[in-house]
Amino acid sequence: MKRKDSTFLKELVEAPSPSGYEQPAAAIVREHMKATADSISTDVLGSVHVKLDGTKKGAPSVMLAGHMDEIGMMVHYIDDKGFISVKPVGGVDAAILPGMRVDIHTSTGAGSVRGVMGRKPIHLIVEEERKTITKLDKLFIDVGMDVDEVKKKVSIGDVVTFGVGFEDFGDGLVVSRALDDKMGVWVAMRVLEEVKKAGGAAGDLYAVATTMEEIGARGAQTAAYALDPDIGIAIDVTHATDYPGIDKTAHGAFELGGGPVIARGPNINPVLFERLTAAAKAAKVDYNVQAEPRGTGTDANKMQVAKEGKIAGLISVPVRYMHTPTEVLSLSDLEGAVKLLTRFVLDLSADIDFTP
Repeated sequence: MKRKDSTFLKELVEAPSPSGYEQPAAAIVREHMKATADSISTDVLGSVHVKLDGTKKGAPSVMLAGHMDEIGMMVHYIDDKGFISVKPVGGVDAAILPGMRVDIHTSTGAGSVRGVMGRKPIHLIVEEERKTITKLDKLFIDVGMDVDEVKKKVSIGDVVTFGVGFEDFGDGLVVSRALDDKMGVWVAMRVLEEVKKAGGAAGDLYAVATTMEEIGARGAQTAAYALDPDIGIAIDVTHATDYPGIDKTAHGAFELGGGPVIARGPNINPVLFERLTAAAKAAKVDYNVQAEPRGTGTDANKMQVAKEGKIAGLISVPVRYMHTPTEVLSLSDLEGAVKLLTRFVLDLSADIDFTP
């Protein structure tokens, strides 16, 4: 991966952006893409629409959507000693929180305040309590300040992220919080860059950084309605199943480095599925297929039923330890997703019938 591309990914991932507070990540997208896009707009939900104009009238338009929100927490109470209680933003696993370093992103101008997730140490927990997970409402953040100083800096409604960043890891892997789904934003933007280098697509291409996916895919719903693309493809993570304790008979076989994953099921247009697999083969990209017998729980759900209905698809990248501070993925899978989607977009023409 080129340095400028890895720098873009790192900046995206490390920008704090829990659902509803995506502005730092949005600013990075707009700045990075201004030299490539024909137009960039931001809607009232905060989603960023990056557009590359098509070269031929009547060709299908495509919306590639990656969500830039991450899971996190929100300050909802400060006690008389300055200890902070929080509520979850998205699917936060309370089991991983005790002892973790976190960052509170303040609205007072104080910047980020480092804290630690506090809980009684194991020595002080009675035997029965040791058998259960301490719930989030029994945990607290300690910022090491007295209550007056805490209240000067921290406000109710400030958001909290895991206090870790992006690192190279192992052989061709990276580890970070929020790869779900900043990496999807990265893929969408990289596809638009590659399509422009190739001379553009026949139809309009939108690379969209959506908001609030973790609390109901709201940004994708409004963006798909407003942009009204013919085709909507979500780019998100799926669970890698290549480590101990995962039942492949229940969850499928998806390995880091095994290539992007193409979803198949009722949320996916069957003609689009066939064209995505054909694009992977044409681009010489290894890929896997994931069975999705219901809704996919991604932006593809909302895009499929926007207005009169859209041609919907989903490309996923396997990630280990999803919704933790240590999500792990393979850079080769990201680059494979870019190649696959670039080939798909460039191969589109006005005479393709996507009617099942």
